[in-house]
Amino acid sequence: MALYSDKVMDHFQNPRNVGKMDDADGVGEVGNAKCGDIMKMYIKVKDGIITDCKFNTFGCGSAIATSSMATELIKGKKVEDALELSNKAVVEALDGLPAHKIHCSVLAEEAVAAAVKDYYDRNGIAYDPELFSKKLHDCEHCAE
Repeated sequence: MALYSDKVMDHFQNPRNVGKMDDADGVGEVGNAKCGDIMKMYIKVKDGIITDCKFNTFGCGSAIATSSMATELIKGKKVEDALELSNKAVVEALDGLPAHKIHCSVLAEEAVAAAVKDYYDRNGIAYDPELFSKKLHDCEHCAE
């Protein structure tokens, strides 16, 4: 059995939505010093819908693949629905990741949440801080 699925390899070799977005409505940057991965997620929002998203990731192939898949999964969704994106959904959409690379999917989930939080903050949209405290946390897999 291959270490990485065909979908992981495809999103690593042909990442979707990669690049910087100068006119983003929300930007989230997360990273982990232990593993060295850094993800920056940009979202463009119109009428409460994420109409475009891009990412820049410094990291391994799994970090790039999870960032790419996360953008695909939130594009076209309501902003609040993007917060429901879980690292498990990213892993499933990629047909799995090796256990030692799950932290990459956690960072992708956190990058989306950070971009949404930034969008809410920029636009004065009220939110429950608990919602983000559950999403924006230290990656326990990287702390090992």
